[in-house]
Amino acid sequence: MAGRRPMTKPLRLEKHAARETIKANQQEQQQQQHPWPLNASDALPLPLYLTNGVFFTLFFSVAYFLLHRWREKIRTSTPLHMVTLSEIAAIISLIASVIYLLGFFGIGFVQSCVTRASPHDDAWDFEDRVVDVEEDSLRVPCAASNDCSVPFKDVVMTEDDEEIVKSVVAGAIPSYSLESKLGDCKRAAAIRREAVQRMTGRSLEGLPLEGLDYSSILGQCCEMPVGYVQIPVGIAGPLLLDGREYMVPMATTEGCLVASTNRGCKAIYASGGATSVLLRDAMTRAPVVRFPTAKRTADLKFFLEDPLNFDTLSIVFNRSSRFARLEGIQCAMAGKNVYMRFSCTTGDAMGMNMVSKGVQNVLEYIRNDFPDMDVIGISGNFCSDKKAAAVNWIEGRGKSVVCEAVIKEEVVRKVLKTSVGALVELNMLKNLVGSAVAGALGGFNAHASNIVSAIYIATGQDPAQNVESSHCITMMEPLHGSGDLHVSVTMPSIEVGTVGGGTELASQSACLNLLGAKGGSKDSPGSNSRLLAAVVAASVLAGELSLMSALAAGQLVNSHMKYNRSSKDVSTVLLTSSTPN
Repeated sequence: MAGRRPMTKPLRLEKHAARETIKANQQEQQQQQHPWPLNASDALPLPLYLTNGVFFTLFFSVAYFLLHRWREKIRTSTPLHMVTLSEIAAIISLIASVIYLLGFFGIGFVQSCVTRASPHDDAWDFEDRVVDVEEDSLRVPCAASNDCSVPFKDVVMTEDDEEIVKSVVAGAIPSYSLESKLGDCKRAAAIRREAVQRMTGRSLEGLPLEGLDYSSILGQCCEMPVGYVQIPVGIAGPLLLDGREYMVPMATTEGCLVASTNRGCKAIYASGGATSVLLRDAMTRAPVVRFPTAKRTADLKFFLEDPLNFDTLSIVFNRSSRFARLEGIQCAMAGKNVYMRFSCTTGDAMGMNMVSKGVQNVLEYIRNDFPDMDVIGISGNFCSDKKAAAVNWIEGRGKSVVCEAVIKEEVVRKVLKTSVGALVELNMLKNLVGSAVAGALGGFNAHASNIVSAIYIATGQDPAQNVESSHCITMMEPLHGSGDLHVSVTMPSIEVGTVGGGTELASQSACLNLLGAKGGSKDSPGSNSRLLAAVVAASVLAGELSLMSALAAGQLVNSHMKYNRSSKDVSTVLLTSSTPN
């Protein structure tokens, strides 16, 4: 009968289970007596480069010594088998150095001989055979291998969970429905994780499952979770901005970034701090609609841009939220199509959903006067979201902020290790002229996106909006008379919020709390998100100062080699980290 499994399947599973049990016991014994595998580089308790140097020197010196001694014996007709104590020691040293060098350069049989000389000979042989078989089976997709019942060891499954896993693997239960069916978000994530591992034959060990409140992301942050990724958070500061000190959280895996921003904060602090100004606060959404003729399209454009109609449209738009307030409508035509760019304030929320609801209200309202209007899409890319666009660079989107500081000439010399003249010249040739030659769009800066991305990830913002939020022009000029440096960053489209989305997660909420911008402000709605935008701009100012100074002083490569490249002996680190407490 088609689809029936062979009768030997239960027996094969029992053998597999027995093999797994034996292997687990043997691994436990090995870990108790040998916490880590032997490597050639473990021969001496020295750094790797010193160990290599010792054995290379030993090899050539004893080889030369033995050749010299044997040459003398041939000349004097002395039998070669008659050796002195020093010659015996030299022969042993030669053999030891050859074994080390062969083992170090990857000759597998040398290390296998060393390991099999231990009392655990059979255990290592059995381990090798089991691993080979299991790795071969894991390369085959679950559907092809027909062995999806073999569990992975990183999640403990109950009998009920095991049945659900099998149903998910078989396609009887959709993976996306686990949360609603089980009513337990963490359990759903664990079952989905196990099902994914079995279906792909790939382990997710190393991707944490514990430590996250999965109910907090349900319907808000992420669908069908199986774990979470760990990103270290560093602190730059204190950042002295508008008379207040801030400790800036930055989530990044790029070495030097936090240290560099911190140096910029130090220079700003030593010079009296930075000042920020909010130029504009308006999130945008631009639907695209079509009419039978270009004339009808123009009629709608004139209607929307007529100041006499704005108050009525504002009332309709503002019904979507108690925080949404329509600021303006800008239209652009392309033949029979018109793109309507609505701008509105959104309180402490980033506001994409809020402005979309308001736009929907207006579209339904104007359909009464324009029944032949065909709504193509609620977003027509004239917004423009998550894309580099001139409209954001010129008109702004979200928070438009300018931040400036005067850095004392002494601070430039002592803290930033360069000169005012060198910084001004480099900024002109790199950030202004160089970016123009490259045809940059909003990229007249050194690395604004580095700082923006790190703060966005730490505070629960949308990382994809780094594209337009990193639009920035960095200006530097000397102050005549004092010799100090005036530096500023102008960022027209910082898109941030302190409520909703990822800001509600515990870790991101803690980072916002560190800045004093957690949640929505009850006294002054929108003030927390505006504060966060100002901190982002000031942090970019600090990052620009430090990186430009490193480039001007020729320190960039040395700094990255010091802080972004580990000089530790990796084998020593592994041994230390794996040593039992």
